[in-house]
Amino acid sequence: MSQHHHKINWKEVFHLKSLALNVTGVAIITLALKGFMIPNSFLDGGITGISILIHEITHWPFGIIILVLNIPFLFLGKKILGTTFAVQSAITLLLLSLSMSFIHIEAVTSDKLLIALFGGCLIGVGMGLCVRGGTAADGAEILAVLTTRKIGLNVSEVIFAMNALIFLAAAYSFGISTALYSIVTYFAAIKSLDYVADGLEQYTSLNIISSRSEEIKEIIVKKFGKGITVIKGERGYLPQSFDVKQDCDIIVTIVTRLELLRIKEAISELDPAAFMYIQYIKEASGGILRLKKKH
Repeated sequence: MSQHHHKINWKEVFHLKSLALNVTGVAIITLALKGFMIPNSFLDGGITGISILIHEITHWPFGIIILVLNIPFLFLGKKILGTTFAVQSAITLLLLSLSMSFIHIEAVTSDKLLIALFGGCLIGVGMGLCVRGGTAADGAEILAVLTTRKIGLNVSEVIFAMNALIFLAAAYSFGISTALYSIVTYFAAIKSLDYVADGLEQYTSLNIISSRSEEIKEIIVKKFGKGITVIKGERGYLPQSFDVKQDCDIIVTIVTRLELLRIKEAISELDPAAFMYIQYIKEASGGILRLKKKH
């Protein structure tokens, strides 16, 4: 492990934008937990869900529980993602613990469906903002990354297995109805978190096969300013004419959600018969993609 991995980048820790995102994220998570979930014994997944479960059974202070349970994951985070990440996450968790301990918020509603949807969406938005700020407000994702390396399952499978146990415990403690609504809360949180963390800038791979490939290359590069990769392939092999084939270019470009529709429309206007398919990708970097500032 490099020395840089152990060194704390204080400039990054106290970067104004990161701090603003983390404070806003913590405020929204606090609203979700105190205004919707905890007063109605609703669980989220991960360490947050375990903390709510322990709080409901023991009546220990939730702020202390969530901080203590996440401490081991800060050490894991330091080992996997570096000391700076661990320090930033520790600050986020301390803020969450303090806000849950000292800020009072009345329950917004007792309607179970509203709690599941709005509580889940709010906690997902809050955690997504923390991710954008470079921290983790829940240690489950860090544990999932470590487990993935050890046993070969992917992150979603590990998190799903952990949360299945949490919701079984919820069903036993609070009844099947609350457990089922908690599952809805969890999925609302996950979708909101993904959307906020990736945003409209989530990258998509657009693949195009067309007889007018040279003109399409020009449109993508010159009109939209995107980079392309050209893969040499063959087209044909139809059931009624299997022996007929010809060389073709498979054009690949990485675009954002906002750009995708406009590029597809431009290609369809040029060649209505163009074959296009889309692959959603988790992360992309390098090339001429629009650079995101590293704090």
